[in-house]
Amino acid sequence: MADVLMQEQVLPEVTHEDMANAIRALAMDAVQKADSGHPGMPMGMADVATVLFTRFLKFDAERPDWPDRDRFVLSAGHGSMLLYALMYLTGFKVMDIEQLKNFRQLGSRTPGHPENFVTEGIETTTGPLGQGLGNAVGMALAERLLHHRYGDEIVSHYTYAIAGDGCLMEGISHEAISLAGHLKLGRLIVLFDDNQISIDGPTSLSVSDDQLERFQASGWHTARADGHVPEAIALAIENARGVTDRPSLIACRTIIGYGAPSKAGTAATHGSPLGAEEISGARERLRWAHEAFYVPQTVLARWRSAGAAHRGDYETWNSAAKRLDASARAGLTDPIDADVAAKIKTAIEAIKSDFTAEAAKIATRQSSQKVLEKLVPVVPGLIGGSADLTGSNGTLTKLHIMVKPPEFAGNYIYYGVREHGMAAAMNGLALHGGFVPYGGTFLVFSDYCRPSIRLSALMGERVIYVMTHDSIGLGEDGPTHQPVEHLAALRAMPNLNVFRPADSVECAECWEVALFTPSTPSVLALSRQGLPLLRTAHSADNLSAKGGYVLFEPESGRDVTLIGTGSELMFAQEAAKALAGEGIKAAVVSMPCWELFETQNDEYQDAVLGSAPRVAIEAAVEFGWSKWLGRDGIFVGMHGFGASAPAQELYKHFGITADAVAAAARMLCRKGTK
Repeated sequence: MADVLMQEQVLPEVTHEDMANAIRALAMDAVQKADSGHPGMPMGMADVATVLFTRFLKFDAERPDWPDRDRFVLSAGHGSMLLYALMYLTGFKVMDIEQLKNFRQLGSRTPGHPENFVTEGIETTTGPLGQGLGNAVGMALAERLLHHRYGDEIVSHYTYAIAGDGCLMEGISHEAISLAGHLKLGRLIVLFDDNQISIDGPTSLSVSDDQLERFQASGWHTARADGHVPEAIALAIENARGVTDRPSLIACRTIIGYGAPSKAGTAATHGSPLGAEEISGARERLRWAHEAFYVPQTVLARWRSAGAAHRGDYETWNSAAKRLDASARAGLTDPIDADVAAKIKTAIEAIKSDFTAEAAKIATRQSSQKVLEKLVPVVPGLIGGSADLTGSNGTLTKLHIMVKPPEFAGNYIYYGVREHGMAAAMNGLALHGGFVPYGGTFLVFSDYCRPSIRLSALMGERVIYVMTHDSIGLGEDGPTHQPVEHLAALRAMPNLNVFRPADSVECAECWEVALFTPSTPSVLALSRQGLPLLRTAHSADNLSAKGGYVLFEPESGRDVTLIGTGSELMFAQEAAKALAGEGIKAAVVSMPCWELFETQNDEYQDAVLGSAPRVAIEAAVEFGWSKWLGRDGIFVGMHGFGASAPAQELYKHFGITADAVAAAARMLCRKGTK
């Protein structure tokens, strides 16, 4: 025992400076070895990160999926080595020293920007500046919503985000901070890396905002701290944690590339390796006399202790969580367990039966609202909203309760005119766990939230975008609001299911598929105008789940196949009836989701599309249709922007009619007989 005590007495004391410098050294070493990366931000924010991870952040490095952990979002994702260094130092199993040595290399767990689908323990994929800030708002909102449902013992954590000057310059930051302030998300704390340097040079070249006043105007608590004085940082965070009715911004004044002898405080450290000579000088200045990628065991032990500091908190939480029933515990992370899934299937079956019995002509946005009336009672984790288009989108039901502070008892969010902020927050809600978020806007405004939709797809998050007014069928609002290229643009995005249902039954089926696809986001492109029921015979099978199917098959083979989506499928059906009177046998194929149809085997695709010539009809541009039409197929649709007029007049004006489809079919049939 005496020997042990003697050994402990002679161990050098590990200081805050030692722990922060470990981050700096690993960051500059990894970037140098990769010959690529951003060393400046990790070196500048090392002190802030050290204080946060050793004194405040509630996490367990051995249990990165602990539902009640604090969330840490690196919105300034270019500084990814800050996060990777922290994960290695605190003991995340997926992050050993070899991963740091393989920074930015193919197959490593240390890609150029943090990717949660590559590396367990990373909360969200960041890099496009400001997205992480928007995600953090969604995560903080999810915490409050679940806290209301489960109480302090099960859900009580903070969301921290590190954001840079670039994050706060991006337009999404305004939407995110405004929404967070309005919702009074007191457990959201943003640490602003106020280094006053951007890629071009000093931020004074392009921006002169007072960020604290800006955040204060949106209802935030704000503070300043010297980002290199540990006690100042700690005091600011402690004070922010004490503010329960407002989110907090702490502007941490830092020096980018802190420790670099000639490049610190300059744009030269932002996005390039420091170089061997500068790194040598930094080691000397930081008093870090160790070889590349080496962290002394004493320093590493202190960091590993921080990674295990909340193990007791986890055990206390786990004991409480075990008292929950299985469904309630599952609901913390997965809002659709087997029990909820069975209820969804029953609800969809019921609404399909209702639609068939009623045979009403209604817009698919209204069909969607009727589907939601059935889903909301059986899916507690389904949380809706709209970007100030609630009535138009049909996203609100009689069963919804508005989300508002301080009780957060609701399940419907009024996002305001913040499409981008809405989409980023929905990603955060999904990433946090416990919710399937859906949000509404017009399809044309998918452009306003496309960066977040792309990240939904990249991360594989179940986020549902309800996008109505999907064509020239919206009528008089004109070409500014009529989407023509948007379906093609969204279909071009990998891992995104774009649904365009043709009637109420298909709408219900598309909702079912969207809910049962946990790793793919969905867009529901819905009509403003009323559409007739085309699926008049009730079927328990979800025909839309395969992306395309035969709506009508003529007897004794086909002369032509007519393919349609959404509101134009009815024209294909009308054309088929007219052609039948002329002795032309036309099959009608509905293709509500190209992406799902593409996953079907060749045998199924061939059976649906057939070998006869094909005509497609869609009130959108042709781009992408050649894959399904083949070389000789004819497309009936838009070839430019729309116009302002009643919908029926527009369809005639642009030649998107049953007559046009029939004429194209006749032309193909004549070619076939020559």
